[in-house]
Amino acid sequence: MIPPEAPTDGSASRGNAPPAVSACLHPLRHRADFLRAARSARQGTPAMMVQARKRPEGEAGDAIRVGFTCSKKVGNAVARNRAKRRLREVARLELPAHGRPGWDYVLIGRRDVTATRPFDDLRRDLVRALDKLHGGRA
Repeated sequence: MIPPEAPTDGSASRGNAPPAVSACLHPLRHRADFLRAARSARQGTPAMMVQARKRPEGEAGDAIRVGFTCSKKVGNAVARNRAKRRLREVARLELPAHGRPGWDYVLIGRRDVTATRPFDDLRRDLVRALDKLHGGRA
């Protein structure tokens, strides 16, 4: 699926390539952001751990920011990359609808589950975790 803002005439270059996650999601890039999320709320699901942090006013705007991580326990580089690709796609599909602006989310892959769980179950796990983190019922 190509984002609507991506050029369709083949003129995508380094400067105007389509985003890796989504236009409304911004990646967490700094270790400090991951550490702040780790000290905040978390919700485990069978396929992943979701950490969520509401940013204070004035910090990095109202964008939804998201980061992904998989430890070496998940497997070799191929397995970790596959798990992170699946987490990125689930985040791209579900966070714009279920995430909240001004929040940081970190999705952490689980060993033997994230890479093999059926994709619909993976999506439901993320939605359920976000609902619980934001005080809803799941």
